[in-house]
Amino acid sequence: MIDQVEAKLRPPESVMAPYPAKSIPLASGDRMIVHEVTRDAVPVLLEAVKPLIAVAQDYYDIVAARTFSELLGWYRFRVKDEFCLVGSVKGEMVGLVNSRMVTDKVGMSYHTLAFRRGDRIGAHLFAAKMEHHFEYLNQEEVWIVAESPHGLRRWMGEYGLVFRPEQWHELGGGPTFVLTRELWKENKAQKCQGERPVSPKLLEEARKMILPRSYVQIPNFRRAAAVA
Repeated sequence: MIDQVEAKLRPPESVMAPYPAKSIPLASGDRMIVHEVTRDAVPVLLEAVKPLIAVAQDYYDIVAARTFSELLGWYRFRVKDEFCLVGSVKGEMVGLVNSRMVTDKVGMSYHTLAFRRGDRIGAHLFAAKMEHHFEYLNQEEVWIVAESPHGLRRWMGEYGLVFRPEQWHELGGGPTFVLTRELWKENKAQKCQGERPVSPKLLEEARKMILPRSYVQIPNFRRAAAVA
């Protein structure tokens, strides 16, 4: 039960179609399971993101800090219609993406955060996020901004996004680019990988949500040592 004041602070929630989990073979030989998580998973996601807030390399600090804030906003019922997809390898989280619905036809991409570099984990997760917007939420366009040169090259350059500076993104800062349904159709076959269905065994393993044991961006980081 919540009181009347809290009820007024919470945005309305739309019924959103679920994202069906999928399995993506990585170049390393590992298999990444991409699956949607619920609001209840946010505390462990915050623990996974937190170490990167202090990493200035490749702008991980601002991306991690904003992702932390967005996830916390979702957890505290202060963001409307947010969703989060997590990539896991053998149960260990290797990255996540978050986004939200603005309207039934417009999506707002927030962030893509890879805990492990290489294997194009971020690229696979970004494509999965766009897949959710277009294939399962049935949206017509997604608004996107970049906060690092790497993001600008990867999303705006590789997808050929539409430049729309007059459309202001919630994150502010750089100008907005748009992935339209037509552009998604052009890029889908090349960018969006994975196989369905995922076996119950692999999905159960992915849902263990094991915190990253190490981060490439943080030399000598070991989860066990951090806990001790």
